[in-house]
Amino acid sequence: MRLSWLKNLYVQVLIAVVAGALLGHFWPHAGESLKPLGDGFIKLIKMMVAPVVFTTVVTGIAKMGDLKRVGRVGLKAFIYFEVVTTGALAIGLVVGELLQPGAGLGVDVSRLDAKAIEGYASAGKSMSTVDFLFNLVPASLVEPFVKGDILQVLLIALLASIALAKMGKAGEGILHGLDTVGHLLFGMVGLIMRLAPLGALGAIGFTVGKYGVGTLVGLGRLLGAFYATAFFFVLLVLGPIARWTGVGLWRLLRYMRDELLLVLGTSSSESALPSLIVKLEALGCPKSIVGFVVPMGYSFNLDGTSIYLTLAALFVAQATGTHLSLGEKLALLAVLLLTSKGAAAVTGGGFITLAATLSATGHVPVAGMVLLLGVDRFMSEVRALTNLVGNTVATLVVAKWEGSLDIQLANEVLAAPPPSMMAAEVAVEAREAGEVARSASASDARG
Repeated sequence: MRLSWLKNLYVQVLIAVVAGALLGHFWPHAGESLKPLGDGFIKLIKMMVAPVVFTTVVTGIAKMGDLKRVGRVGLKAFIYFEVVTTGALAIGLVVGELLQPGAGLGVDVSRLDAKAIEGYASAGKSMSTVDFLFNLVPASLVEPFVKGDILQVLLIALLASIALAKMGKAGEGILHGLDTVGHLLFGMVGLIMRLAPLGALGAIGFTVGKYGVGTLVGLGRLLGAFYATAFFFVLLVLGPIARWTGVGLWRLLRYMRDELLLVLGTSSSESALPSLIVKLEALGCPKSIVGFVVPMGYSFNLDGTSIYLTLAALFVAQATGTHLSLGEKLALLAVLLLTSKGAAAVTGGGFITLAATLSATGHVPVAGMVLLLGVDRFMSEVRALTNLVGNTVATLVVAKWEGSLDIQLANEVLAAPPPSMMAAEVAVEAREAGEVARSASASDARG
């Protein structure tokens, strides 16, 4: 009984993160060799993301029935995303200007090995707005599920849910079948989540083993500025927004602690997407809103990435002695408002988006991004954490805005010990069964 706390996923992942960091620091080669554990776990999770998003969106919207409400929810979510991410970009720009993290480094661009970032720069050239919009349409119906492209899956799910809603009673059998498949998928995710400690151990061990803690010292000002900015953004921007919905930020973070630690260990906010969907539904957000807003937010609501993009761009300019006028800084901000929306579409999206932006503006030398390679992995963890918190708060905002957030249920859930993903899934199923029973009783009473 004394060791029962070790069964908690939160504790297991925390132990794995610490063990991975120590192993990578004292035995770097051994730490690097653990990379397959982290990569394998993330691949398993990504394998589940596309079908989970599809079934969640289709069943949620089809049950909603009101297609006008679907459009209204999408519009409200997009407005919120634009306002908050624009604020995050602006905050990163202001912090970079005030703290000057790259000032005094005096880096000679001609001596930098630009070959190290050629892959990112070439990938960035294909991230224009037209290409991004065109790529929303898949080449075939099954391609998005093979590639794991969330936005393409979301498009197919929207078309399927609208068609299913128009079928009326004829589509009820399909809807019930998809609902059952959805429960099966979340059961599979629950099994995969048991491997989360191994995934965290491998990812952290590799990061510390390959890049070393010494890299943090060399670019300490940049890391310190980014970490502090992300922390205060969550505290001073997302905190008041969360309070407006009726949910306290600290209790919300405590509730999401499993997901936060998982993201910290894997440096990927996508690893927590299936679990985030279940936890938000258990918190009192309607399935139709959660299934729509969360996948959409993973591409359009990247608060941590937005802060990183403007701060890193200014760091490169300052480190290479590149002077930027006010107009050039505003132009940089304007370009990032567009390019940042595709940052999650590809692996290493934040770094590729930065390369695309610097190439498009032409003011800051792209070769200067070599300076970021050593610490980008350490920054990606904080980016992912901030993105996760941002999308959690965004879903609560849209649900509140729609008048669909069950505040009483949310506060009851937050007051209790944080549930595991499987416990949250059971709670959601029980609540849905109760709603169906009440609906049937009301129908019989009217009859």
